[in-house]
Amino acid sequence: MNWTNSDEEPVSFAHRLAASEAFKAMFREGMTLVEEAAAYLDGPGREEAKALPRGESLAYAAESMRLTTRLMQLASWLLLQRAVNEGELTLDQAASEKRKVKLSYQETASSPEVFPRLPDNLRDLVCESLRLQARIIHLDQLLYLDPDAGLAMPVVSPVEDQLNLLRAAFG
Repeated sequence: MNWTNSDEEPVSFAHRLAASEAFKAMFREGMTLVEEAAAYLDGPGREEAKALPRGESLAYAAESMRLTTRLMQLASWLLLQRAVNEGELTLDQAASEKRKVKLSYQETASSPEVFPRLPDNLRDLVCESLRLQARIIHLDQLLYLDPDAGLAMPVVSPVEDQLNLLRAAFG
C-alpha cells in the first residue's frame, strides 16, 4: 500500500479527515448540539432551573454559561474548517482567523458533588459538548500544529510548581 500522493509527499491523514464525510458528520453533530442547547436553555431549562435549590441554581447558571461559551467556540471552529473544506479560505487564512477563536479545554463549572444534582438534560448537553470538544481539539492540533515544532511540554508541571511555592512559603 502506498502512503504517499503522486508527488511522493506523505499523505496528511488529518487533512483527509477534515475534508471527509466524518468531518461533515461532526459538523452536523456540532450544529445540532448548538441548536439543542439553545432550545433547552431558552425553554425547559428555564423551568427546571427555577425549581432548583439555591446552590444548584447557581451551579446551573454557571454550567449553562460555560456550555454556551464552549459550544460557540466549537461552532466557530467548525465553521472555519468548513470554509477551508469548501475552498472559501486557505488553511493559512483559517489559522489566522482561528487565533480569534479561543479553542481550549473547558471542564464543567460545578463541583463533582453538585454536578449530579443538576437536571439530566443539562448534564447530557454538557457531557456531549465535552466529548465534541475533545474531538475537535484533537483534530485542531493535528491540522494546525507545526509538525517541526513538536509538542511543547512544560519544564515543570503546574502541580510541581505549586508545591515548590508552598515549600518556599513554609520553608
